[in-house]
Amino acid sequence: MSMSVNTNKSAMLALQNLTKTNMDMNVVQNRINTGLKVGGAKDNSSVYAIAQNMRGDVGALNAVMQSVSRASSITDVALAAGETISDLLVEMKERTVAANDASLDTASRNAINEDFQALLRQINTITTNAGFDGANLINGSLTNGLTVLADADASNTLTVGTESMSLGGSIITMSAGTTVSTKATASVALAQINTSLTNVNAALARLGSMGKQLEAHNSFLGKLQDQFTAGIGNLVDADLAVESARLQSLQVKQQLGIQALSIANQQPQSILSLFQ
Repeated sequence: MSMSVNTNKSAMLALQNLTKTNMDMNVVQNRINTGLKVGGAKDNSSVYAIAQNMRGDVGALNAVMQSVSRASSITDVALAAGETISDLLVEMKERTVAANDASLDTASRNAINEDFQALLRQINTITTNAGFDGANLINGSLTNGLTVLADADASNTLTVGTESMSLGGSIITMSAGTTVSTKATASVALAQINTSLTNVNAALARLGSMGKQLEAHNSFLGKLQDQFTAGIGNLVDADLAVESARLQSLQVKQQLGIQALSIANQQPQSILSLFQ
C-alpha cells in the first residue's frame, strides 16, 4: 500500500465505520426515547401504513363506544322511569280496588280519587322528564326508536325501540281524565290499570333486554379495541431489552472506532522518518 499525506485510505475507512456506528446509535437512542421501532414512514413504510390504518380503526371504535354508551345511558334512564311507573301503577291498583267498595262514603271515595289523580299526574311528570342528552324513549318523541353505531365502518347499527308510556297510549291505556270517583268509573279504571300494568312490565322487559345487549356490545368493542392496540404494539413497539443490549454493544464499537481513526490518522506521520 502506498503512503501519502494527501490520501489516507485507512482513516477514510475508519471514519466511514465510525459514522455508521454513530448512525446506528442514533436509531437505537431514538427507539429507547420513544419506545417505538417504527416511529415514522422512513423507519418502515409498509409497517407504518398498516399501523396508521389500525390506529384509525381504534379511533373509530372510540366514537362507536361513545355512541353505544350514550344509548345505554338513555336506556337506563328509561328503565328507571318505567320501573317507577310500574310501582305507581301497583299503588293505583290498590287505590282502585279500594274505590270499588260500594260501602264507601263520599268523603272516603273523594280522598281515594285525589290520591289516584296525584299518581296519574306523577306518571305524566316521570314520562315527560325521563330523557337523557335530549333523547326520551318513553314519551313517544322517538317514533323510529334510537339508532346507534355498531362498528368502526359505521355500516351497521343497533336500534333501541321506543316504549311510549304516555297516558292514553297503547301501553298505559288510562287517560289523564280517568277517575275513581264512583264505583262504575273505578271498575273501568281497574281494568285499564291491569292492562296497563301488564303492558308496562312487557315494555320494561324489552328495554331491559336491549340495555343488556348494549352493555354486552360495548364490552365487546372494548375487547376489540384492546386487541387492535395490542396489534399495533406488536408492529411498532421496540423491545427495550434488545435495544439496551444493542446500545451497549454500539457504545463499545464507537469507542473502538474512535481509537481506530486515531491510529489511522497517525500513519502519515511515519513518512517524516523517511526524510530525516
